[in-house]
Amino acid sequence: MGLFGKSPEISPKDQVREWTSKIRKEGYQLDRQIRSIQREEEKVKRSLKDAAKKGDRDVCTILAKEVLRARKAVGRIHVTKAQLNSVMMSMNHQLATLRVSGSLQRSTEIMKSMQNLIKVPEVAKTMHDLSREMMKAGIIEEMLDDTMESMEDQDELEEDAQEEVDKILWELTAGELGKAPAAVSDTLPEHKETEGASALVEDEDVSEMQDRLEALRN
Repeated sequence: MGLFGKSPEISPKDQVREWTSKIRKEGYQLDRQIRSIQREEEKVKRSLKDAAKKGDRDVCTILAKEVLRARKAVGRIHVTKAQLNSVMMSMNHQLATLRVSGSLQRSTEIMKSMQNLIKVPEVAKTMHDLSREMMKAGIIEEMLDDTMESMEDQDELEEDAQEEVDKILWELTAGELGKAPAAVSDTLPEHKETEGASALVEDEDVSEMQDRLEALRN
């Protein structure tokens, strides 16, 4: 604390470095989340292959959708990381400008990236706090409240996503089944009659995997 209980103001140079450090930490967190999702995806893929060997196409389809959701989640995180890197590059530019002009400069690039980042659940809180600090520093203009839109789950499978699910089924089962996934349904009646009890257990396992993946994405 400074004189009379007031904290000394941080210099623009230190401020930029502090922002960069926080953004970098968010990137590390996203890397860990990607690895966690991918580990769960590998478990789901193994379960899908086991279900394919038993001819349970319903379970295969459910698990293929989970694989697709996981891959889309990872893809969105990579986009977020790219935006974080863009902000850090702009921060480095601010440091270079600071040495010449002695002050931080307003940046439309940073503002655009921050508007996108505060909508991403994984980094929303940190980016929202940073955006307030950047507004005070004059780097970005005040952002409208509607930028904090409801963060709805964007990985809802659309109707045309069935083609992607089929591709994943083919990718993960073609080597074992030797035919298109649709052909698996030919063996369903026999397995449903003889393995009803085990199917119930598998359904519980599938539900547990879905819960774990959903927790990682949120």
